[in-house]
Amino acid sequence: MPIYMLQDEVLDFPSVNQSTKDGLLAIGGDLSPERLLVAYSSGIFPWYKDGEPILWWSLDPRMVMKPDDIKITKSLWKTIESNKYSCSFDTDFEGVIRACATVPRSDDQVEEEEDKDEPSTWISEDMIAAYCELHELGFAHSVEVYQDNELVGGLYGISIGKVFCAESMFHTKTDASKVALYNLCQFMTRNNLELIDAQQETGHMKRMGAAPIPRKEFIKMLKGLVKEQSLVGNWGNGNAELLKLEV
Repeated sequence: MPIYMLQDEVLDFPSVNQSTKDGLLAIGGDLSPERLLVAYSSGIFPWYKDGEPILWWSLDPRMVMKPDDIKITKSLWKTIESNKYSCSFDTDFEGVIRACATVPRSDDQVEEEEDKDEPSTWISEDMIAAYCELHELGFAHSVEVYQDNELVGGLYGISIGKVFCAESMFHTKTDASKVALYNLCQFMTRNNLELIDAQQETGHMKRMGAAPIPRKEFIKMLKGLVKEQSLVGNWGNGNAELLKLEV
């Protein structure tokens, strides 16, 4: 199946049904905020290595999780109740995304042996700049986990309507990324956000409560959820506001 080549002046993507078997949909374009918002609203995300052209994906099946479905083990609950970690939102977005790019992933985040102890090399400087711009515009958000004022875990993603599109997470201390996910789920429940798009299936997210669903079902859910008002702005300082987006 031929791969669709994006034009710089056109933001629209082809139907996700035109994806290859492994989910590749299109190539090219840019990482402008407008294109990224259109992509995520359509169930599409960029994923490519530095030096490659931009590749756009829409996977089938799609890994998703509702905030109330998060699984908390006894050991994780003990960590949460110990208060050894503190958690914040949108206080160090760039610090989180750079840690996700450089901190090696451990075996509770990936399943394939060859991927262990490797950083997320697909988070290039161009991607960091693009998502930091989305953060400044109030659409990309981070969850930070600290221990003794040191950033030891976190995650980041894009929020549109009632969906949080999770991009990556990291930890340097036990359970720190899980604490970030727990606090994200608590925040989403308080603010009526309904779905986490975890994109691809991993054992880590499955153990946390995510499950794969057919892309057709995901796109149907997504179309309704992204039409709802978006909580735009800084999630940590109380200045975020609900806005209706046209994407």
